[in-house]
Amino acid sequence: MKKYVTELPKEELELQLIALYERYPEVKKYYDFIFNPKEEALVQQAKTKISYEYFPTRRKRARARRSVAHKYIKEFRKLEMDPQWVAEVMLFNLEIAQVYEEKRPLADAFYKSMWKSYSEAVQFITYHHLKGEFETRLKKILETVQQRAWPFESEFTRVYDLLEEETGLTN
Repeated sequence: MKKYVTELPKEELELQLIALYERYPEVKKYYDFIFNPKEEALVQQAKTKISYEYFPTRRKRARARRSVAHKYIKEFRKLEMDPQWVAEVMLFNLEIAQVYEEKRPLADAFYKSMWKSYSEAVQFITYHHLKGEFETRLKKILETVQQRAWPFESEFTRVYDLLEEETGLTN
């Protein structure tokens, strides 16, 4: 591929790139993001859609699907969005889920899903050295889990304790 691209005349390469942009939505999305990121607007749009999962305006019942937030997180990571914005969406998903759960007990699958989301957020934040910016929110999420005695509470606590050990956070 590299040999092919280097041997192509500039005009043909430009035409192929434009054709890819016009033909494939993923390529278009990538280049639109590269040329005009608008990260804050994309994050706000994601937060709005995640909120509708728990507090819908057009239907009666909430769906509360973790997959909606996970789709945005995966897309933002693929676009190589600033890790702060990705972490923001990860924690927002957990926080809105806790607001939703406050009024109704839910199935264990919900709590297991939230534990997985919390674990992924802690790993992501640790990897990108963002603990200073998100420590308070991570701790608040954990405290809410403990106060409400969520199933898998010990797993939430274990994940946070590992974060403290690895990064030297204090209680």
